[in-house]
Amino acid sequence: MTRFSIQRHYATMQPLIQLGQEIRERGHLDGKLVELVLMRCSQINGCAFCLDMHSKDARAAGETEQRLYLLPAWRETTLYSESEQAALALAEELTELPSHESVSDALYERLRQHFEEAAVVDLVLLIGMINTWNRLNIAARTVGGSYKPAARH
Repeated sequence: MTRFSIQRHYATMQPLIQLGQEIRERGHLDGKLVELVLMRCSQINGCAFCLDMHSKDARAAGETEQRLYLLPAWRETTLYSESEQAALALAEELTELPSHESVSDALYERLRQHFEEAAVVDLVLLIGMINTWNRLNIAARTVGGSYKPAARH
């Protein structure tokens, strides 16, 4: 049962919504990569609504079902590029924050091999944003399963 409606508080959510739109519009990150990162963080946090949303958005953006199915075990497959692997490693470390030593210099250097600094900043913002959305939806007990992706042009 839903505790409170995210939609009812849509105006309050505008800064998060706008941040997500701005990250996408800047174009530093590939759309499929964005969805993979959003999915991986949502898997770690167990947010059903966000998993429903981002799996459907990923499919609408052309992502394959196989890559979505194997996402929790991305280290054990060759389906993800080196840049995707670096971004997924960052997503996991920033979501789990096992220690203040997270995001080691080695991981940062790995990211910089694949992404310009502005893209790394956008990745960090994206990960922070989805973790906030996960926590909002989990606190609200937003039910997953009914999301419909927007039409793509």
